[in-house]
Amino acid sequence: MRMRPTLSWTPTEDVPPGTTDPEPVADALRAGGVLVLSGAGISTESGIPDYRGEGGSLSRHTPMTYQEFTASAQARRRYWARSHLGWRTFGRARPNAGHLAVAAFGRHGLLTGVITQNVDSLHQAAGSEGVVELHGSLDRVVCLGCGAFSPRRELARRLEAANPDFEPVAAGINPDGDADLTDEQVEDFRVLPCLICGGILKPDVVFFGEAVPPRRVEHCRELVREATSLLVLGSSLTVMSGLRFVRQAAEAGKPVLIVNRDRTRGDRHALTRVALPLGATLTTVAGRLDIPVDVQAPPLT
Repeated sequence: MRMRPTLSWTPTEDVPPGTTDPEPVADALRAGGVLVLSGAGISTESGIPDYRGEGGSLSRHTPMTYQEFTASAQARRRYWARSHLGWRTFGRARPNAGHLAVAAFGRHGLLTGVITQNVDSLHQAAGSEGVVELHGSLDRVVCLGCGAFSPRRELARRLEAANPDFEPVAAGINPDGDADLTDEQVEDFRVLPCLICGGILKPDVVFFGEAVPPRRVEHCRELVREATSLLVLGSSLTVMSGLRFVRQAAEAGKPVLIVNRDRTRGDRHALTRVALPLGATLTTVAGRLDIPVDVQAPPLT
């Protein structure tokens, strides 16, 4: 299905308020078979802002849509200039306590998998294996002409060489790696084509308005079918790409647990929502399960 550019939602249902007791999360993990679904909120403690939380980037920034990117050379220039600058900051982000706790749960055999809506690869950097990147990853670039993939760091080097004087100051960095720049700051930025066919290059991420690959969606659905429970971490579940898995789990009678400080679009499907900071909550849960959490992430390779 196509990921509509749904940027916000207004709660209309009367659902129980969030709790400050993380014990239901600990109970679910004790039972094992937990599937994790993570969103932007798990990465805020790594310095990457989320979209919709307090101070979220949607208050100042509208994400690029697939239709705009493919239709307009000017839009692509604006995107790549902003993304190139944002990549420098984004690439320096390190996993936080939440990512490290999820990795520890996986190592102890409590998880059946991790699905992330994030494009920052921080779960993998923390040591989680077999992570399904629902919306892709900023680490890769794809050509819309020939379909070739290439590492983002290679394009970054090419863009540095093509734009040696590009050193603007950004007003902020967004969850998609996009920096806030003015039109004047990006007007001279040089966009580069695919080295193989000369086609349009795009980060290997699902833009708003773009379809999540059907095989990836089905793989996630299968993970939900195999899981005993679903643990949602730091997602508002505003967009259907993540909410559909919450609905699937609930319809199958599987417990859904959410850790998110704010209300989410999936609250009515959840057994509980723990309204506490993610890093501290998951570290507390790990302690209750006698699972050590690494104090720092594995080194970058």
